[in-house]
Amino acid sequence: MQLNLNNPLIFFDIESTGLNVSSDRIVEISAVKVFPDGKEEIKTRRINPTIPISKEASAIHHITDDDVKDCPSFKQVAKSFAAWMEGCDIAGYNSLKFDIPLLAEEFLRAGVDFDFRKRKLVDVQNIFHKMEQRTLIAAYKFYCNKDLTQAHSAEADTLATYEVLKAQLDRYPDALKNDVKFLADFSTKTRILDYAGRICLNDKDIPVFSFGKHKGIPVETVFEKEPSYYDWIQKGDFTLDTKKVVTELYISFRMKR
Repeated sequence: MQLNLNNPLIFFDIESTGLNVSSDRIVEISAVKVFPDGKEEIKTRRINPTIPISKEASAIHHITDDDVKDCPSFKQVAKSFAAWMEGCDIAGYNSLKFDIPLLAEEFLRAGVDFDFRKRKLVDVQNIFHKMEQRTLIAAYKFYCNKDLTQAHSAEADTLATYEVLKAQLDRYPDALKNDVKFLADFSTKTRILDYAGRICLNDKDIPVFSFGKHKGIPVETVFEKEPSYYDWIQKGDFTLDTKKVVTELYISFRMKR
């Protein structure tokens, strides 16, 4: 089934130095831009992360420090990549939990203002988990009847994710709508304010902390009772995006007083 699109939809996948969004970096990114008329444009680029790639990560994606030593840093390509993504909605596999937070962090480090919150975000893994509870390799086999022979190659994973979403639409015509806004809402598990999911909205649309000793407590209540908590977050090992969101909430809180 061809996707019903109002805006171009970018499927992307990232290979990285590790799994810590706040400290690890991108070593390879691949994206396929699907246009409303069905045209496809693929970009794949390796990135010099400027930090060592962990042995655990290399064992999975088979990219070494030597492979990327002469590649551009993300900062060198950030502006052009953001321009290429402008006006597009975003899709990926496990993208809401990892790929989007890491890419957002890289943009912030590079000083490029790219706000994913203004885009519709479709996580194909969440659709799959709601329907079948499997991995990407199993999803590709289940929906497309193909073996993903180059798993953990960014381009192979990206193209497989694109194929899986189209197959999901074919398989669940009564449950899924061929509409990016519907798919974005359907594939979002929680209503988070920061990409790392440290701040989310409760059932009354009030921002609350989702971790630690203040889990489930409204952010403004914590600021009122423990003002030092804001400084603790700013000095802690949190993503730049989380710190940015907390700062915006703190400024809003201070203006109400």
